[in-house]
Amino acid sequence: MRVILQRVQSAAVVVEGATIGAIDRGYLLLVGVHGDDTVEDLAYMVRKITALRIFEDEQGKMNRSLLDVGGEILSVSQFTLYANTKKGNRPSFTDAAEPVFAKAFYEQFNDALRALNLTVATGEFGADMQVSLVNDGPVTIILDSQAR
Repeated sequence: MRVILQRVQSAAVVVEGATIGAIDRGYLLLVGVHGDDTVEDLAYMVRKITALRIFEDEQGKMNRSLLDVGGEILSVSQFTLYANTKKGNRPSFTDAAEPVFAKAFYEQFNDALRALNLTVATGEFGADMQVSLVNDGPVTIILDSQAR
């Protein structure tokens, strides 16, 4: 599982002209599911994302987690995180999970975050989405469950 995490002041996702998900302060997560992902990968990512201390404390140091600050999450599925560009100019996506598995896994991931009493807005799996954000910092972190 691969996630691009961006700390945001706000973020929204639009499908066919309608806003389907929006948050205030928190994380925009671009979420890619690998064909070999397991429940251990999912649990690792949920723990890492919610405990990562990248919000500033009173001294201005990154020392607070999403849970500490009561932040929100906008989770957007992003199979292109598994693009392989080694050969030619057209990316291959063979490492990305098949859509049926990926959708179920992505929904499990979002449900696991919600189980921690987090507000989790989402995009629409497989849709053409327009994502907007006000990046905070900017702080952008790449997480990969295979690199743990």
